Amino acid sequence: LMGVEGRLRLVMESALTARDRVGVQDFVLLENYTSEAAFIENLRRRFKESLIYFYALSDNTYRSMRTERKDQCILISGESGAGKTEASKKILLYYAVTCPAHDRMAALGDRLLQSNPVLEAFGNAKTLRNDNSSRFGKYMDVQFDFRGAPVGSHILNYLLEKSRVVHQNHGERNFHIFYQLLDGGEEDLLKRLDLERNPQNYQYLVKGNCPRVSSINDKNDWKAVMKALPIIGFTEEEVQELLNIIASVLHLGNTQFGEGEDGETHITTETQIRNLTRLLGVDGSALREALTHKKLIAKGEEMISPLNFEQAGSARDALAKAVYGRTFTWLVEKINQSLALKVPGSSVIGLLDIYGFEVLQHNSFEQFCINYCNEKLQQLFIELTLRSEQEEYETEGIAWETVQYFDNKIICDLIEEKHKGIISILDEECLRPGEACDISFLEKMEDTLGGHPHFITHKLANGKTRRIMSREEFRLLHYAGEVNYNVSGELKFINSPIVMCQSSNQIVRQCFRKEEVIDQKRPEMAATQFKNSLMKLMEILISKEPSYVRCIKPNDAKQPGRFDEVLVRHQVKYLGLMENLRVRRAGFAYRRRFEAFLQRYKPLCPETWPNWHGRLADGVSTLVNHLGYKPEEYKLGRSKIFIRFPKTLFTTEDALEAKKPAIGDCVGYNTCWYVSYIVIVIQSAWRGMKARRRAKRRRQAAELIRRFIKGFIYRHEEYCPENEYFLDHVRYSFLKKLRKNLPKSVLDKSWPTPPPSLIEASEHLRWLHMQNMMRKYCRRIQPEWRKQMEQKVVASEIFKDQKDSYPQSVGKLFLGTRLENEQINLKVIQTLGNDKVQYGVPVTKYDRRGFKARPRQLLLTSSFAVLVDRTKIKQRIDYPALRGESGVKGSKRDLCLPQGDVVLHCDHVIEAVTKFAMMSGRTNHVNISLGSIRFALARGKEGIVDFIRGSELKVAKGKRGHLLVVSQG
Repeated sequence: LMGVEGRLRLVMESALTARDRVGVQDFVLLENYTSEAAFIENLRRRFKESLIYFYALSDNTYRSMRTERKDQCILISGESGAGKTEASKKILLYYAVTCPAHDRMAALGDRLLQSNPVLEAFGNAKTLRNDNSSRFGKYMDVQFDFRGAPVGSHILNYLLEKSRVVHQNHGERNFHIFYQLLDGGEEDLLKRLDLERNPQNYQYLVKGNCPRVSSINDKNDWKAVMKALPIIGFTEEEVQELLNIIASVLHLGNTQFGEGEDGETHITTETQIRNLTRLLGVDGSALREALTHKKLIAKGEEMISPLNFEQAGSARDALAKAVYGRTFTWLVEKINQSLALKVPGSSVIGLLDIYGFEVLQHNSFEQFCINYCNEKLQQLFIELTLRSEQEEYETEGIAWETVQYFDNKIICDLIEEKHKGIISILDEECLRPGEACDISFLEKMEDTLGGHPHFITHKLANGKTRRIMSREEFRLLHYAGEVNYNVSGELKFINSPIVMCQSSNQIVRQCFRKEEVIDQKRPEMAATQFKNSLMKLMEILISKEPSYVRCIKPNDAKQPGRFDEVLVRHQVKYLGLMENLRVRRAGFAYRRRFEAFLQRYKPLCPETWPNWHGRLADGVSTLVNHLGYKPEEYKLGRSKIFIRFPKTLFTTEDALEAKKPAIGDCVGYNTCWYVSYIVIVIQSAWRGMKARRRAKRRRQAAELIRRFIKGFIYRHEEYCPENEYFLDHVRYSFLKKLRKNLPKSVLDKSWPTPPPSLIEASEHLRWLHMQNMMRKYCRRIQPEWRKQMEQKVVASEIFKDQKDSYPQSVGKLFLGTRLENEQINLKVIQTLGNDKVQYGVPVTKYDRRGFKARPRQLLLTSSFAVLVDRTKIKQRIDYPALRGESGVKGSKRDLCLPQGDVVLHCDHVIEAVTKFAMMSGRTNHVNISLGSIRFALARGKEGIVDFIRGSELKVAKGKRGHLLVVSQG
């Protein structure tokens, strides 16, 4: 099979002859590779011919993963609006369409598809450059099983633009979910959240002055998000709590402060605090304190100091950003739970969709982190490129030449070095006792990093630079250019983890864990958290085989076919493409395996045309010597030829193009005759093969019919060679029919009629199938249902064909008890002691003298039964005392307990009798009588209970002093 490199070279070579019109696909083949103008001109040609695509890269990455069994990753970078998210979607779509189908693929694909609108709602926003701009970096692992089918996924999110929650530039919007909630939410929902539909009523939504966008339908997007959340696995309660958090951010933005006469800050909008208390599930006074006071711990002592007006506003904004940012992280983890599947021996393709290098008018902490990430990715790219080149050179036995390039490690160290880097200084300034401020952070950087060649501040700059730098800025000289960062507002604190971790909102409590408050260790600042997550990302990427997609936006007007050279040059610079190209071109521009090179260019040398029968290396050497290659233009490795200059390759390709007509004239006649001969041979062979197959099938059919007829004639004989085929066919047909018509439940008594020879086997199979269904049915029964069924079985043994009302009671479930603990007097429970009440039911007791009705409670324990009159136990019946023929006697709603001949009336007699019989172990001693029951009275006298049928239920004293029970029926 052709390797990955072979497929790439084949595609590339097919376009070499048209390079003047469409450019070169591999920029390494640019003749003037150091010229930015030549680079951009090649981009223009590719763009004009619509030859910029990445499906080939997706295919090569997938095939490399399958054939080499090595994890892959695709790094997608570019500025906002360049198409990074669309590129990642196209790659995922390509894998979904081309990869093998899988049983779980449909459900996984649905969840993966439904996760997109949710992530876009909470992580995307309208910017000046893009109406649906991703405001977070994303790394996604797609997991493939041994067949190459995608079976799972996992997402890591990086650097959500939390500042957008509290501030937007003019013409931009906050995250989509806020507008979707206000525009698409039902009236009842908005009323519960105390929200209004107009976005202009909320401080966090008015700063961009862009509540509506023509290309966005917030109402439809809201419906898509609400439909997607249950599919991903969100419960109704989680959705409600999630929306509570979104609404709380809006209320937090409307929280206003005032200053008292002594300068103390207080909250002036109590309605917002009440809403926040309800939606976040926190204590109102604690939240009010957290927003207006700061808690410091120095030398083990806790001090609380009030915040001024400006600090209170910053604390409110910091809390809003923290709540939204942590909720977004929780959301991603929830999606991961839905997409996760651990398959041993699986392979992975990673997709990194992250910001490109950014330079804005005002560059804050977020731009600093973005550009730091791009510095690390540039360092990784150069390291992996050089390592790959060096490994190939060593494999082919070619001497490695040292490559001169700009090593941006000096910039990475400037940012991340322990104790000396910018991140360490920022951490120290945030954690030091006292009032931390932005200027002190800048001064400490000047003291520590003052002599660094890539670090400049207003104080350290020359006179020309000072005129364009603010006193609150510092400048870093990145690999892609200079960037000024403003330190204003970088040192903000969240003074409310202790309030949030006590929230009754489950999501908030998971986002703000108690360990943050309890743990006495030094807390990890945001910059350090990002640095550590970035280090882990680098470890993930360096363990995989990388591929790169660089997204370049042709124009800002979103117009097709328009190529803005200034904008493209700006992106080429900030993506570091020229430096990357220079590193790749430091050695040889082109390399090809001997057999492929010789096969393509052998017509150019008489000694290699039409075939070369010697060693491949000798054939290539003969070919290049004939073409006049100079020693400095190429090297021969162990299995490849390395060509240093693209011009050498282009000259060879042009010579091949010029030679093609001559090659066609020389071989035209011979080729035509040879092809005609081959066609005749193939046609003859094909016709003969078809005729032989047809004759063979006819012979087999005739033999089969003879055997079948003979078997039918001898079908009643013992199994013998004459009937074996027929009987086997009968057995097979019956078993096939049986397989399709097996009973599906234990109540289904149907069974296909077997042939005479299989009657015994059929009965055995029927018994085995029934046993198997019963075992499966029993294994599926839950413990509560098993207990219910056991009681119903006992009730059937007692009452079936004994009571007319029994069939109607079968479908009614028995309850665990008819009396809750609250209905039983506490004194009774104390009197029973360790004997817990297993079942209780209200009953009516009839006195033996006069049959006066008295309300009682019948309580059953594991060893005895008691009759209770309010707070007193009136009678105790021990189960062992029920001997001989004693048992339970009853009519439709009455039962008589021979222990002392207690006569009771109960509305749940079948349930009560079953429970009593099972607990006493006397299920065989129940006597059901529909005539008369005699029982002992005092002094040897007898009492009688008469049971008769009537139009209505009645229990009363009848004639002759008997107790008359009239039952309906």
